[in-house]
Amino acid sequence: MITLSVIVPVRDGEAYLGDALASLARNRTREFETEVVVVDDGSADATADVAEDFRRDLPGLSLVRNAAPLGLADARNAGLKLASGRYVTFLDADDWLAPGYLPRLVAAIEGLGCDFVRVDHVQAEGRKRETHRAPQPRRGVVLDPRESILPAGLKTMVDYPYAWAGIYRRELGDLLAFPSGLHTAEDRPWIWRLHRLARSYAVVSLAGLFYRRGLPASLTQIGDERQLHFFDAYDIVLDETEPRYLPKAARNLCALLAHHAELAERFTPAVRARFDERARAALARLPRETLTEAIGGLEPERAALLGPYLPGGPSA
Repeated sequence: MITLSVIVPVRDGEAYLGDALASLARNRTREFETEVVVVDDGSADATADVAEDFRRDLPGLSLVRNAAPLGLADARNAGLKLASGRYVTFLDADDWLAPGYLPRLVAAIEGLGCDFVRVDHVQAEGRKRETHRAPQPRRGVVLDPRESILPAGLKTMVDYPYAWAGIYRRELGDLLAFPSGLHTAEDRPWIWRLHRLARSYAVVSLAGLFYRRGLPASLTQIGDERQLHFFDAYDIVLDETEPRYLPKAARNLCALLAHHAELAERFTPAVRARFDERARAALARLPRETLTEAIGGLEPERAALLGPYLPGGPSA
């Protein structure tokens, strides 16, 4: 029986996919069987050839090829449909794992017996390495996911949305699916759903995933229409969120909006106009008291970036 399914979505990842798959090969163990599901999301380079080269090193590897790019959310969903392991984890094609990471990850969820386990990660930028900790100080104990959403004014587990920083019981089913069509911010409504609807979770002090940051082709570096998908992501969050969590969702949205406003020069004029329009609409749907509280919790410089988008503001 397969214990762990590792889903690897990739588009035009020829330069880095080999590192990711080699790190998976170094994580093979006799303790349990692992399958690797690579989803080639419409690549125009030799991504598929790189994956094929690893069939001997990763006997449990399967390759799915989308004829045209569908986006990260749908690529992960395609992998989830094929996954047959008791547990599921994710690995982006430009990241990699430390040796022995997966056995420790599986041991954590089996030992704790909860629905999902979240972990720390290492951010890699050039030769620099920096450990980023999941914002839950209680480690190695089973917790109620709903109790890790609030308070609104502090960083909590819904501020740590990275799907690859954890392991999940596949029996969670539809809770593991990502909102279709999102090319960025797909993990924001995903992590909110997990914490609202799953029964139990834990955080363990394990930092064996290396997240490669600052790549030129990364969507975080590109200023096209896909960057605006965070509006769609937070429309989902706001539509689904219970009133008691609304202050936290509003704070998340305002912080992310300020981040994008600070970098708005990367947008083309047409995308910038669409960004401004959607920013005003997003803030207008929040209750005034909730919006005032959310903006008041930001640093003054970041709060000022939202001024033009406030209801009744200069651009309204």
